[in-house]
Amino acid sequence: MLASTPVTTVLRTLADPTRLAVFERVARANEISVAELTRGSGVTQGAVSQHLKALKLAGLVIERPEGRHVYYRAEPRGLAPLVDWMSDYGAFWRERFADLRELLKEIDP
Repeated sequence: MLASTPVTTVLRTLADPTRLAVFERVARANEISVAELTRGSGVTQGAVSQHLKALKLAGLVIERPEGRHVYYRAEPRGLAPLVDWMSDYGAFWRERFADLRELLKEIDP
């Protein structure tokens, strides 16, 4: 079995639709608790906690305990491996867009 790289860890973590939804809610909030994430989600508090644990292990969220509550925030640096991986393909897209630009010039000079 191949060892996981940081990008595969991020991709694997965000591949679960429920976990992705939890991450998106955390990312949209300045800071949010498990109880707030659970409300209206249709997912149990235990399941939300498990998803947050996976997100934390992948470096995508950070937690701040306060008394009996734990608050979560998105960690933008956790997405860096994904951004770096995507940027490797930027040349591919720039080349394709250049080809498209040339084609459009030929069609409509």
